[in-house]
Amino acid sequence: MKIEIIKCLQDNYSYLIIDKKSQDACVVDPSEAKPIINFVENNRINLKYILNTHHHYDHVGGNLELKKKYNIDVVGFIGDKDRIPEIDILVQDNQIWKSDIFEAKIYHIPGHTTGHIAFHFFKEKKIFTGDTLFSLGCGRIFEGTYKQMFDSLNKIKKLPTDTKIYCGHEYTLQNSNFCIANDPKNLKLKDKIIEIREKLKNNLPTVPSILNDEIECNIFLKAKDVESFSKLRDLKDNF
Repeated sequence: MKIEIIKCLQDNYSYLIIDKKSQDACVVDPSEAKPIINFVENNRINLKYILNTHHHYDHVGGNLELKKKYNIDVVGFIGDKDRIPEIDILVQDNQIWKSDIFEAKIYHIPGHTTGHIAFHFFKEKKIFTGDTLFSLGCGRIFEGTYKQMFDSLNKIKKLPTDTKIYCGHEYTLQNSNFCIANDPKNLKLKDKIIEIREKLKNNLPTVPSILNDEIECNIFLKAKDVESFSKLRDLKDNF
């Protein structure tokens, strides 16, 4: 399984999950159709599915055009069946979604939105976390509660520590500034910030990150309880 990172809009990432043998693929959170179509056509990819983590427009904006062009199925959370455009396949928490080639476990991880999910390709140790867990950050709480977001992050935190995290935006550098301001003695974080700056200087994405790095460096994953997490989230909103 090969992952292609597709830059969309201003700072969004969509992901093509490609089976190397068949060239069949899923696209995760197509913010817009054009960059996806360009890559698919130029590389002779057989696009089969759209996987949506949540209903926000910057994650589903390409659904309609891609479905119309490729006659593909849209996979999304059952609770968002009226909010995700063109949805076909409804999935729910802890379900295994499986096609002929692809297989992922669904985690309902509310907080950013009430219907947010992650797609965990557990055999490959890769998880697509949308706007719930970012590299060195977490999503704003728009529809859910602090407790929901805290619980959602802890659900991801329990996965194997070598799991690769593919998130929805390139927010890592600004997230790192908040983390180091609140965890100034973290040597691992200081090293990671050097890596982040080097990647961005070379116009490379800072994702995927590794769960173990997030556990050691992401201030939100260090929160011991909902109260301390809530304070951090409020501080970040005004950082």
